[in-house]
Amino acid sequence: MTAWTDPPTLVGQNVTLRPTVLDDRDGIVAAAADGRISELFFTNASTLTDPDGFMAALFKERDYGRAMPFTVCKPDGQVVGLTRYMRMNAAHRRLEIGGTFYAQSVQRSGVNTEAKLLLLKHAFEVMDCNAVQIRTDWFNKASQKAIERLGAKRDGVLRNHQLMDGRIRDLVVYSIIASEWAGVERNLRFLLARNQGTPA
Repeated sequence: MTAWTDPPTLVGQNVTLRPTVLDDRDGIVAAAADGRISELFFTNASTLTDPDGFMAALFKERDYGRAMPFTVCKPDGQVVGLTRYMRMNAAHRRLEIGGTFYAQSVQRSGVNTEAKLLLLKHAFEVMDCNAVQIRTDWFNKASQKAIERLGAKRDGVLRNHQLMDGRIRDLVVYSIIASEWAGVERNLRFLLARNQGTPA
């Protein structure tokens, strides 16, 4: 097994990302219900209206080697969200972090910042990525602000790029390249320390 095929468990102070298993289904559904995230038409969580179909699609991408889904848990084991490596391409050493959502109760708590720190650190330092993309829907303005706050740079807009629930989506594309990782890591650690009230 290699770093591109063997999913890790990534452990931080406030969050653990572990490989998603079928038994996580109910916890993932409950996390999406906290804040009624699945009702947001511009997120991938909207497809959780069909939980079995959602999980089947998740594992199909994993089994093709194109994705690594991670269940996001608090230190006590409570499932509070989902994220994943997507569009993985080992030959070109690039991937996307996406398909992410969190229960409303943990939003703006540092969970996303630490999860992105763990995922990016593994991508750049273990998987030796050249670039990591993050994409979001044109209408998801909150997500765009959150991505920019992390330190990712906006590459552009993919217009009419995707069909979802009968709507043609425009996707805003951001990226972090390997030479930027040191600065982005410093920014993420600063944001985490400030959120936790400790010196950066």
